[in-house]
Formats: sequence, C-alpha cells, structure tokens
Amino acid sequence: MKILIVEDEPGLREVVQQSLEKEKYIVETAADFLTGLEKIGVYDYDCVLIDIMLPNGSGLDLVREVKRLNKQEALIIISAKDSVDDKVAGLDLGADDYLAKPFHLAELHARIKSAIRRKRHNGENYIIWNNICISPEQRSVHINKKELTLNRKEFDLLYYFMINPSRLINKTALAESVWGDHIDQSDNLDFVYSQIKNLRKKLKDAGAEAEIQAVYGIGYKMS
Repeated sequence: MKILIVEDEPGLREVVQQSLEKEKYIVETAADFLTGLEKIGVYDYDCVLIDIMLPNGSGLDLVREVKRLNKQEALIIISAKDSVDDKVAGLDLGADDYLAKPFHLAELHARIKSAIRRKRHNGENYIIWNNICISPEQRSVHINKKELTLNRKEFDLLYYFMINPSRLINKTALAESVWGDHIDQSDNLDFVYSQIKNLRKKLKDAGAEAEIQAVYGIGYKMS
C-alpha cells in the first residue's frame, strides 16, 4: 500500500516515513503545499497524511483538491491545531480522520489501517476474488484456504490487482503504485513483466481462479 506524507516538519516527516516503511508501506513525502498538490494530481495513493499548516498553502485545500479530482485516497489530517473548528472543517471537506499532534506512531498505524479498510475494502479485513483471499494488514494470501508464499513485490502487485478487479491497468500506473514515484527515473519497465511472470506462475500452480492478462502496448488486467 502506498502513502503520501504532506508535512513541513523534517523531523516528524522522517520519523513517520521510517515507521511506515518498516510496516512495508511504500512512502512518498512532500514538504510544502505545492509539492503535495503536484503529487496528488499526478499519482494515486491508498492514504494521504496531511498537515493543515503548510508553506505556500493550507492542507484543507489539499483535501478539497482530492475531492475535486474525485480521487479515492483515504485522507487523514495530522495537525497541531486541535481546535474543534479545524477538526470539523477537515471532516466536512471529506477527510476520513483527524489526528492531533503529538501522537503515538502505533495510533497512527491503526488509524491508517482503519481508514484504508473503510475506503478500499468496504470495512472488511480481507479482500476476496473467486478462491483468492488476501489480508492487506497481515500481508498474507490464501487460495482455497491454503497459504501462498509471495515476496514483497508479488504481494503488492496482487493487492493492486485485487482492489482493481477486471480493470485495465496502465503499466506505468501499476509500477508507480508498487515501486513508488521514483519509477519516473527508470529507463524501462521490464522488471514489472518479470515480477508479474513470477506471480502468474505461483497463482497458477496454487490453483487460483484468476488470470493476469497482458494487453499489448497498454498494461494488464486480472480476470
């Protein structure tokens, strides 16, 4: 799962990033309003953590932009401003949660999991597609109730396909979701094909009722 942190305080931004990366999230950061605005406009995330007080603008305007673009990111406001008015304003604009600084990282992790579960999984702990059952929080996959061992990127790919069933996914969008925004610097995306090839074989060998199809020149879809 992919998270964007929009926070201008370097120390807090780094601590939160490192903590989330230990939990196997892909984490991108923005230190000001304009960078956050650019990233939200170009990339997709599972969850965005937004500080209200930012250089060049307000985090509330970032919430407005996500809603204007009709994007599906879970939004959590993290801010030292703990007034009722700020909290109500953020939630009224469409934020999914509000966490006042200072906060415990364990609570942040729980809030993120809960927000993503509500937004992406209809409140369920598991995602099911035919005979495949995936637990995003436990990072486990079961096929016909038997556990399937996947490496980190194989799991991330399967997760992305599972939350986008039957949807044609552009190869670049898939790579950005699983490998992060720095994928822009890559000369080619051959490594995506390699990981998908391995994932296909494991799914087939395990008897999964799903097929990852390549659409020439565009990308992939799972059916």
